[in-house]
Amino acid sequence: MKYDIVWFKRDLRISDNTALSLACQSNNNLILLYILEPKLWQQPDMSKRHYEFLCESLSELENELKNLGQNLVIRVGDTLEILQEINNEFPINNIFSHQETWNYWTFERDKKILTWSKSQNIKWHEPAQNGVIRRLKDRNGWAANWNKLMQQKILPIPQFQELSKKSTKLISDKLPTFSELNLAEDNCRLRQKGGRKIALKLLDSFLYKRGENYTREMSSPLTAFRSCSLLSPYISFGTISLREIFQAVEKRQIELQAMSKNAKGNWPSALRSFGGRLRWHCHFIQKLEDEPKIEFANFHPAYDSLRLQCNDEFLQAWQQGKTGFPMVDATMRCLIATGWINFRMRAMLMSFASYHLWLPWQKTALHLARLFTDYEPGIHYSQVQMQSGTTGINAVRIYNPIKQSFDQDPQGIFIRKWIAELEEMPDEFIHTPWQKPELLNGYPLPIVDEAQARKEAAAKIYTLRKDTEHKITAKKIVIKHGSRKSGLKQSRNASEIKTKVRKGKKAVGNDELQLDLFSEN
Repeated sequence: MKYDIVWFKRDLRISDNTALSLACQSNNNLILLYILEPKLWQQPDMSKRHYEFLCESLSELENELKNLGQNLVIRVGDTLEILQEINNEFPINNIFSHQETWNYWTFERDKKILTWSKSQNIKWHEPAQNGVIRRLKDRNGWAANWNKLMQQKILPIPQFQELSKKSTKLISDKLPTFSELNLAEDNCRLRQKGGRKIALKLLDSFLYKRGENYTREMSSPLTAFRSCSLLSPYISFGTISLREIFQAVEKRQIELQAMSKNAKGNWPSALRSFGGRLRWHCHFIQKLEDEPKIEFANFHPAYDSLRLQCNDEFLQAWQQGKTGFPMVDATMRCLIATGWINFRMRAMLMSFASYHLWLPWQKTALHLARLFTDYEPGIHYSQVQMQSGTTGINAVRIYNPIKQSFDQDPQGIFIRKWIAELEEMPDEFIHTPWQKPELLNGYPLPIVDEAQARKEAAAKIYTLRKDTEHKITAKKIVIKHGSRKSGLKQSRNASEIKTKVRKGKKAVGNDELQLDLFSEN
């Protein structure tokens, strides 16, 4: 008797689950499996808030499968050893799991599993979960492929009758506590809860209530918590599929077309903006899929000579929200407590760390990875390097934290909410409290001169960019990783791009010009 395994990874749902649907089409007995890997959770990018979100999502998935008469087998340990153990007792014919582009540790693990499965004559089926393409030759046609995948029919929940004849029961292991995994307490008291039910409620409320002013309100932390979808952690853990979200957006857009202009309000603009960010979600993950080393190595090797030393005093101040720049510190303290912050503030945090404090992005990236409940390595490391100026192809944008403070929190409401020391600071000094030192109440003075630090950082980056060798390598990076689209239209083919690059013209516009286009939703 043969058995098929459905290996759940970051696809913790039964609706629109291609791996599960494919497995249900076979005639073999099914083992529905989730493997909790302690070594993965001991990696420096993982944290308690991730684990708790996972456990909540797993619990809901387990209950959904029970309602279908199915048993989710949860095993704790090394994946290869667990698969070998199961195979000894229940000979495995196929393994079904979605393609996964996560951190480097999982990349190395999957290579081992592939080698093992081939040695055992086990076929491993890895359908795509989103628009990311494995073993991609080049970016030509990428956008069209993404759109085609998103337009495919949403897969229904497998029927009880289909599964009941094929399910095989195995005893699950007990999930360890966060302390047993050596995960530190991180005091994320306002963290979003995991699971699919919350994701569906958020999607509905965003599309019909909260999201109308998304386009103009996503940049400020005052309004982003209301106007952004807040779906990003649910996408990262796969409790809802990108295709489900995409098609819900399209359905809402069709509904709006039938309304009068006044009735539509700002919804058309909001949904266009949000739809664009769904596409860029996969665009950035594709970069990590194509080049896994960007998790720890610069996109462009010319920057390997920069930021070789880490100022531990600066790093600690930044991590604790005690840099003396109110918008930076309020953002960091908010992120610590909630596990989420809007994209512009994420970019400002990273930019300030990399430019003003001149900290190596590898250290600051890991800290932010642990804080983001929606941590998605492909997006995270691509954005970290964009905001640190190490891609070699993106425009250098150094966020001025004082300007951002005035622009995004003019009355200091967000600042006062998260920095208790400044609650009594008058409005005219809330963005520059060092000008009123008698009211600092223990809040630190700025740890750097903002203008001078920004000037020195820019000079170092632009000096490198003038080098001929830098430009040659940058052209290759554009061809490999640059977007080929403008909106929904397919852009130039590879030969045209290369011709433009050789002539020194801008070949790809989206990566160059729209650093703020992608939002963490």
